[in-house]
Amino acid sequence: MSFKKILFNKITLNVLAGVILVFALIFGTQVMLDKITRHNHEITVPDLTNKSVAEAEKIVEANRMRLEVVDSVYVKRMGKGLIYRQNPSAGSKVKEGRRILLTINAVNAKKVMMPNLIGYSMRQAKAEILSKGLQIGRLNYVSDIATNNVLRQFCGSREIKPGTLVESGSRIDLELGLNYDDCVTYAPAILGTRYMNAVEAVHDNSLNVSQVIFDETVRDYADSLDAVVFRIEPDYGEEPLLMGTELSLYLTTDVSKVPEPEEEDTEENIAENTDLL
Repeated sequence: MSFKKILFNKITLNVLAGVILVFALIFGTQVMLDKITRHNHEITVPDLTNKSVAEAEKIVEANRMRLEVVDSVYVKRMGKGLIYRQNPSAGSKVKEGRRILLTINAVNAKKVMMPNLIGYSMRQAKAEILSKGLQIGRLNYVSDIATNNVLRQFCGSREIKPGTLVESGSRIDLELGLNYDDCVTYAPAILGTRYMNAVEAVHDNSLNVSQVIFDETVRDYADSLDAVVFRIEPDYGEEPLLMGTELSLYLTTDVSKVPEPEEEDTEENIAENTDLL
């Protein structure tokens, strides 16, 4: 049989057609999967706090994100109906179509039931407090066998019992245990961080905010939410701190006041500097 006859033999043609079809299906499936899963395509979640839901919808529309109001709190100084908290938080990496869950500032104060935090760890207590629309207040440490174990809970100056109705947005102070074999923490790197996120980071590191000082660029409550930390006092740097240590935060809306991070002495930087000598 000649080569030409073999080439155009029906069986050979069917096999070639099948191979081409398989490759086409594989390629088509890969393309479809990439489109469906948005392979290697992530979006940075914008900061929606202190904005109305309508404003937030315009911001996320271009990235095909979805917004859903899931809760509300009441903050007296904040504009009614503005976004108080979001999840995922600003700066998170997500795929298109992700739902952004919003907590907004309610028109009227609502009452919530005080949870029982006794015996919780600091992190568990914080999660429970925030889930109720309350805020973390002062962290008071006393000698105990277990560090960061909640011993007592306060609202204002009085100890508060579980089940008591309190206004949403109230600050809850915690009395926490401190074992002196496990009592050290470090100041968080919060220069350039916005007000509420900075305070949260301080609490996450088992520290207190003694005072918040705004400069002349902060004229109202809305400005305060947009303000960023440009100075911390005392500046402990990387020095270990006793849990409960107090920090003063200085904030501004002028980001040029935020100092540039110091360049780390990495091996690459050391090599570059050596070459210049």
